Amino acid sequence: MKTLFLMRHAKSSWDFEDLSDHDRPLNNRGRKDAPLMGRELVSREIEIDLIMSSSAVRALTTATLVAKELEYDAEKIAIEESIYKANKHELLDIIRSIPNQFDKVLLLGHNYSITEVANLISPEIIAEIPTAGVVGLNFTCTTWREITKENSTFLFFDYPKNHS
Repeated sequence: MKTLFLMRHAKSSWDFEDLSDHDRPLNNRGRKDAPLMGRELVSREIEIDLIMSSSAVRALTTATLVAKELEYDAEKIAIEESIYKANKHELLDIIRSIPNQFDKVLLLGHNYSITEVANLISPEIIAEIPTAGVVGLNFTCTTWREITKENSTFLFFDYPKNHS
């Protein structure tokens, strides 16, 4: 069994015109929503073997804030640069190349690819994963390479506005 949690980074700031898109930080709402969603994962008794994140500042900051709530060592976050600009097929390839010793993975990325991948491998249709939104999926298989919509079970779809 493999379990995947797809999470879109929390709300980012557009206040710094001189920063590249890659370097945009979280805004105040994002800094509140990321730990909130981490606590929601804890409330579901979710344990994570691996957190993978885009190298973008807003995604990595989200990953770090969620990791703290999950009591996951932030030093062990796997920064995957290619998540940042990955299209849905490239992102699915990244997921399918996760080492098989990890059974429960949280992947932090960006729209539209994060929503598109969720819809490729989930039996439930999700219109859009909002910022800091998380989709949980179980797969009845033993390797990441084998994950498909056909062996997927939808666990949940949660996002900050569910808790305001």
